Amino acid sequence: MKNTVPSHLLEGLNAAQREAVLVKDGPLLVLAGPGSGKTRVVTHRIAALLHQGVYPSQIAALTFTNKAAGEMKKRLAVLAPDKYVWISTFHKFCARLLHRYCTEAGLQENFTIYDTDESLALIKNIGETHPFPGDVKPQQVAAMISKAKNNLTLPDDYTANPNSTVGRCVQEIYPLYQNALRRANAADFDDLLLHTAVLLKDKPDIRSVLDNHFRYVLVDEYQDTNSVQYVIARALSLDYQNLAVTGDPDQSIYGWRGADINNILTFEKDYPDAKVIRLEENYRSTASILAAADSLIANNVYRKEKKLFTSKPGGVPVRLVRCNDQRKEADMIADEIAAEIAAGVRKPGDYAVLYRMNALSRNIEIALRSRSVPFYLVRGVEFFNRKEVKDVLAYLRLVYNPSDTVSLIRVINEPARGIGKTTVQKITARAAEFGADVLEVARNINNFSGIAAKTRKAILQFAEMIDKIAEAARQDYPVESLIELVLAETGYRKQYIDSELEEDRERLENIDELLTAAREFDAVTHELAADSLSQPLIPPTGTAGALQEFLEQAALVSDTDSLDNDTDKVSLMTLHAAKGLEYPVVYIIALEEGILPHDRSLHEAKQLEEERRLFFVGITRAAEELRISRADRRDFRGSFGGSAIYSRFLLELPNDGKNLVQYDADEIAGSEDYGDGIRLVRDADEEYEEYEEYEEYEEYE
Repeated sequence: MKNTVPSHLLEGLNAAQREAVLVKDGPLLVLAGPGSGKTRVVTHRIAALLHQGVYPSQIAALTFTNKAAGEMKKRLAVLAPDKYVWISTFHKFCARLLHRYCTEAGLQENFTIYDTDESLALIKNIGETHPFPGDVKPQQVAAMISKAKNNLTLPDDYTANPNSTVGRCVQEIYPLYQNALRRANAADFDDLLLHTAVLLKDKPDIRSVLDNHFRYVLVDEYQDTNSVQYVIARALSLDYQNLAVTGDPDQSIYGWRGADINNILTFEKDYPDAKVIRLEENYRSTASILAAADSLIANNVYRKEKKLFTSKPGGVPVRLVRCNDQRKEADMIADEIAAEIAAGVRKPGDYAVLYRMNALSRNIEIALRSRSVPFYLVRGVEFFNRKEVKDVLAYLRLVYNPSDTVSLIRVINEPARGIGKTTVQKITARAAEFGADVLEVARNINNFSGIAAKTRKAILQFAEMIDKIAEAARQDYPVESLIELVLAETGYRKQYIDSELEEDRERLENIDELLTAAREFDAVTHELAADSLSQPLIPPTGTAGALQEFLEQAALVSDTDSLDNDTDKVSLMTLHAAKGLEYPVVYIIALEEGILPHDRSLHEAKQLEEERRLFFVGITRAAEELRISRADRRDFRGSFGGSAIYSRFLLELPNDGKNLVQYDADEIAGSEDYGDGIRLVRDADEEYEEYEEYEEYEEYE
């Protein structure tokens, strides 16, 4: 019968999950603990809405990673075939809206999205004409501008602390940077959100249209939203307050990039009529792992109370290992993994090694490689950050957006064409002076004096080449063919083919991998036209739309997007990158003060709570076994053999005699047996007294 939820959408759901799925109208807060079936609830609820008569185009589901969005789409395709709901990341959602309302946002439809490297390059360009004072670094300026945007602070509203040299510099550079972005017809990552939020705030007619269009808004991982994302979600849910958010305050780990945990903690104040449902049954981890997670996170104040439980057996105890140094730690981990693989107990893909920062992976990599254990570094953005990949993409972006100053600067002399830095500065300065595209200035370079004839010829040839590729883009060339044309016309690939260097062979492999990515993209382009994203709010599809989509996809890639769950390799990644993933066996290394918790958080209560949440996220990635290690000495950040203090978080794990956590007296790790439980350091007083710089150590004893 129409407008009812079919029974198959409720089968296998527990009572709390079923309740959440059946909520149709009104604000909804789903507090979902790790491993509690959150994604299942979100996708089943979307399917339930469709069965209750809601049109697919009226639903927008927003999350934070392409991988999460892809998983939702995949599941929904099974639950509701041929129903194309808008499911995407916040950034992609906003990018599409800005293409539709580009004029109102002060952009042209073919605007470019600058990643962090390109934003930094633009700030450095500004610094050449407006030098930064003293020791102020471009990275500091970029970080503070990003923070301002995440806090909804526009250039004209930015007020610096008069005693802050960096702040005063940002107050000067921020408006110049934003003007430079406008001239380049570009938006950085933060602009995608900021422009959308300002649009919704300043254009009530547009806000009303979008609120009416998206009558059901679902936000996943709501605890990770920042101030701008909060404004966007709120603005889309004023007339139709069918805002459903899922998340877990205990997994809020992105405060450093602007996430505001208060958004989820105060949801009921924003929506007094909100229904609150807690998903507390964990389907991933054993009871001993959950006990460790619960015991740890109970020490936080900024949270909503919930108690994780599971019907799984208790499982093996969480294991804590004390090692002599980081090499012993890495050897222990690699030996265990290699032995268990050789014995047929597990396969490489069953393991993940997690750490607080990427710099800690080196010894693990060496140890696994020496034992021929296959591993994979989960750093998805790195492929698109490789020089040769960014060069080829810069050519495509200049074809797509002739105003893209950063892309022109990057490739006008790559490969070398005899066009020097000073000449490039003249081109960009004249483009800014006359309000023209940088490529238009290049086409008319003969109208400007002060440039040698040979250089002018090279510039004209470059402009003609870009125009030729642009003409191909207008004639239905697939993205793969456009890249092949770029490589052929520019001679870019040839320079590496002729080289004998090993690093150049690797660059050729990366170019081939980019072609593979484009080929795969072209294969599914036809699906985009049938997708719900082809609603009237979205610009026309076709080759231009395909190139736009490909460039957006490359710009908005995240760390875990390249993670292949079918690859049978040990996964190495940061704790931040591990969020949303799970593995049978998880190692968390370097549980030491200054690392986890990070030294920047040691004397700030809220930051310390976020570090505890980060450890909580790591713990709850483990399904069957959790192995935690720390070292007595660690070479790190240029120090050699420095003594390390165990993390205070280790003292917050269970020590109730139930053997939920055990201390490993493994000889190879240089351990000393202190018995069962978590009596990690017998002489804790003495150890802390050796490190007087931790002035508040008493409160941690």
